[in-house]
Amino acid sequence: MNTKTRRIAINVGGGFVPGMNTVVAGAALAADTLGWELIGIRNGFDGLMHPDHYPDDGLVVLDRQQVESLEPAGGGVLGQSARVDPFHVRHVNDDNMVEEVDLSDFLLEQLKEKKIDALISVVDARGMSVLYKLHRKGLNTVCIPRSIENDTTATMISFGFNSALSFTIEMLSRARQAAQSARRIGVVEVQGERAGWLALQAGIAVGADAVLIPEILCDLDTIAASLKHKVTPSRPWGLVVVAEGTQFVGKPQVQTDKQDRGSLKDSLSPLATGDSSEHVIQQSGQAAKTVARQLQLMLPEETYPLVLGPWARGGPPTAVDRQLGMFYGAGAIEAMRAGKNGVMVAFAPPSMNFVPLTEAINKVRTVPVNSEFIHIAKSLGICLGGAL
Repeated sequence: MNTKTRRIAINVGGGFVPGMNTVVAGAALAADTLGWELIGIRNGFDGLMHPDHYPDDGLVVLDRQQVESLEPAGGGVLGQSARVDPFHVRHVNDDNMVEEVDLSDFLLEQLKEKKIDALISVVDARGMSVLYKLHRKGLNTVCIPRSIENDTTATMISFGFNSALSFTIEMLSRARQAAQSARRIGVVEVQGERAGWLALQAGIAVGADAVLIPEILCDLDTIAASLKHKVTPSRPWGLVVVAEGTQFVGKPQVQTDKQDRGSLKDSLSPLATGDSSEHVIQQSGQAAKTVARQLQLMLPEETYPLVLGPWARGGPPTAVDRQLGMFYGAGAIEAMRAGKNGVMVAFAPPSMNFVPLTEAINKVRTVPVNSEFIHIAKSLGICLGGAL
């Protein structure tokens, strides 16, 4: 065991995930066991780069006594930044114009000044890319995968996914009951910009009629044909689950209110191109609205869109994520004790692996075409919207 006293820092990337305190507690307890000191950085890197914004100078000592009193279901003790990227920090220059500046060297100097030997970061795949760049500049870092979409490669399950899945299943069950009562077809959008794990697993759990995911190009004619067989006078309702990143054959357009569309277009750059609609600014709800409106043109039954979106990020963590949080926190300390640097802690039951960041960045863990979840969905009669 390395008995040399070490000073380790921990921070959290953007996007709230239930149970973040358990990750902090796991790291703090494991560090205390080794006689190390764990320092929390508030709101990503902000507490380190702007200490004057905080009464405690942006840093908090995380000892055993403090973390043992943390509520797992409470708000994250460290907070999180909307964007953890010191290479692109928004700054108002002397001309009163907003520009992006590179403060990565300043950040590394601050870590050195605070005598911090290494950094643990709880981040998503994009955050890992930033940490890898800092690692290339000399930062000793270990990352913990955090993603409610479970799209981080090199690990079977990211922290936060199980809690999001549990909540999504609960809300889809309610949406199904509402659809039955109202005798309509509910189209519920769930998070999943790049991967369909959340939509697929939750859709299977509630027995959805159709599940649309980014990995399968969706033909809405196929969905409509399937629903025509399932929605009958004796069963005048249906449930369609759609991931927000679903792509469609023919790219059907969402019709929006002309006045709202115009006002939002005016706020865009005159050189803006592409889908210059309200969803250029806000993507949430686009997929559900697209599917609901297109199906309404092909089916006699009334359809209505619902959006779960960021609601899946709230609430208490599940028992699985409480265990996983402690596992990941302690695992990060174990990686540092073993002399690992520039790695991500990966959960590969029953093992814990330390994967180089080069294997975890610039990749997406998508649902494979031969996934057992795909086969199960098909065997249950769930329409996936396209041919594999």
